[in-house]
Amino acid sequence: MKNSIAAIAALAVLASGCANMTETQSNTAKGAGIGAAAGALIGVATAGGNKGKSAATGAAAGAAVGALGGYIWSKRMEEQKARMEQATQGTGIDVERTADNRIKVQIPSDAGFDVGRATVKPQLARVLDSFAQSMRDHSATVISIIGHTDSTGTDAINNPLSLDRAAATRDYLVARGVAASRIAIDGRGSREPVASNDTEAGRAQNRRVEIYVAEPESVAQNR
Repeated sequence: MKNSIAAIAALAVLASGCANMTETQSNTAKGAGIGAAAGALIGVATAGGNKGKSAATGAAAGAAVGALGGYIWSKRMEEQKARMEQATQGTGIDVERTADNRIKVQIPSDAGFDVGRATVKPQLARVLDSFAQSMRDHSATVISIIGHTDSTGTDAINNPLSLDRAAATRDYLVARGVAASRIAIDGRGSREPVASNDTEAGRAQNRRVEIYVAEPESVAQNR
């Protein structure tokens, strides 16, 4: 039984590496393989007497969910990432592709906001101007903006400050034509540091805003 489940997942993942596949098709196949394995395990766990049949049924259902759910990495996403990278050259702002096919833009405090403030600095404003144009051109994407602080001060200060920074970033983009309905915001305060808060350099890294841009699979299928 374990061998059968592993084979189902392995076949889909191996298929994702076929030379004739586009990157989007490859990502979908990988999702199908992961979904198949998860579905097979659920089928076994909930089975009565015929666990083999339940595993096969669960694998089929899981493959469908894996293929349809999550985010995709399309040509549009690749183009948007390239434009964002060009806009952030020399700014200290990082742009990368995440494991779940989102674009992550990490804006450190020196590139985005003064200490203790939530007003967008001129350097970040120029970057966001370019981002706004790219986001208008790629209307299938959804955007999440998350604010963070270092551990200096109390949660009563840090939590609203982190949210205010995310809101200021959103409002700047909305003022430049990005639909507010596409943007979700959150503030994490000091709860998710990326560096040690024991040094000034580490605290500067933790005072940041992260922008995530993603193209949902369900949206792409309707285009």
